[in-house]
Amino acid sequence: MSGEKPAVVVEGVSKRFRVYHERNQTLKSAVLRRGRARYEEFWALRDVDLEVPVGTTFGLIGHNGSGKSTLLKCMARILRPDTGRIAVTGSMSALLELGAGFHPELSGRENVYLNGSILGLSRKELDKRFDRIVDFAGLERFIDTPVKNYSSGMYVRLGFSIAINVEPDVLLVDEVLAVGDEAFQQRCTEKFADLKYEGKTVVLVSHALDSVRQLCDRAAWLEQGVLKDVGTPGDLIDEYVGGQRAERSTVETGGSRWGEGGALIEKVELLRADGTPTTVARTGDPVLVRLHYTSTVRLEQPVFALEVHHSSGVQVSAPNTWEARQVPDVLPEAGVVELRIDRLMLVPGVYHLSASVGDPYGRAIQDYRHHALRFSVMHGTPRESTGLMSLGGVWTLSEAAADDVRDSA
Repeated sequence: MSGEKPAVVVEGVSKRFRVYHERNQTLKSAVLRRGRARYEEFWALRDVDLEVPVGTTFGLIGHNGSGKSTLLKCMARILRPDTGRIAVTGSMSALLELGAGFHPELSGRENVYLNGSILGLSRKELDKRFDRIVDFAGLERFIDTPVKNYSSGMYVRLGFSIAINVEPDVLLVDEVLAVGDEAFQQRCTEKFADLKYEGKTVVLVSHALDSVRQLCDRAAWLEQGVLKDVGTPGDLIDEYVGGQRAERSTVETGGSRWGEGGALIEKVELLRADGTPTTVARTGDPVLVRLHYTSTVRLEQPVFALEVHHSSGVQVSAPNTWEARQVPDVLPEAGVVELRIDRLMLVPGVYHLSASVGDPYGRAIQDYRHHALRFSVMHGTPRESTGLMSLGGVWTLSEAAADDVRDSA
């Protein structure tokens, strides 16, 4: 495998676009400007060099406008680079835009055959794969409905199902997968694993860093059209997220809130061990969650609660002061509530922190702040990449006699 030719080679690729300020919309305007329209040149890609090894799932990350989708379109030969070249080994299939290649007036069934033929499959081959395509998309009930009546999620499911069932050597996938539901996302993850097992190559553009971290073997970071770095997804995403956070001088807060309003959580903070606010931590770090509150009512036996959700929506933890037996008789007019965490055992990813204050029985929530703070976790100690939480255990290896191993088996 090490001597095998790369699936995709990008050499010195640059791509520019013209951004027009004033176009010649009429013959009169063309004559007055002597045919010249005002524009400036925008370089979406500048001298990009990278290789995608055969059989790898390769992620492209970066800000909006960093050039990720432009590079993918150049790989798919939808766009032609102004300089440089791109070579792709083997057959290729691409899912780059929502419903690309679909005719809105045709049914899902008719679009399967239309889109499949565009991707190079014969009618006989599509007949064999039709049931598999529809089953993966989960659109059995709607396959004879015109696709103009499909939701965005249905569009993506059908388009992706067609693209992967062409069985290409190289599959290019843009951000459109983000609109799929949880069940579809799981099928996609399993399909990516199957493609990898079969030795296929996948190039994936995504803002869902957790998906890139879990699915990809390698990743590239683009910044304003320039290739900033290439490496293992975990290390590269840690560097990318760290740079993102460093650019922000204030703690990120937001989300919706509701409640009776007699007591309010004014501020939610995540603090480092030295007491400075942060939105980035590492696995195993000591951290402090601090809630600032005010109250204008007499609230007896007040209970403060936290909820930690992974960016996928899964709840990771929900500690509260009632179960910790830290409940005063009456809430003071103002104060601070803190939860000290000696070791943060979340694995790398993006998480949301919600906070609430109310009575012990949940009948009178005074204030609930949904997703009040968003924070990221990067690699620390122990170094783990999958799942949601680390068990914090210590691995040991010891030698055993061969006879003992056979007896235990």
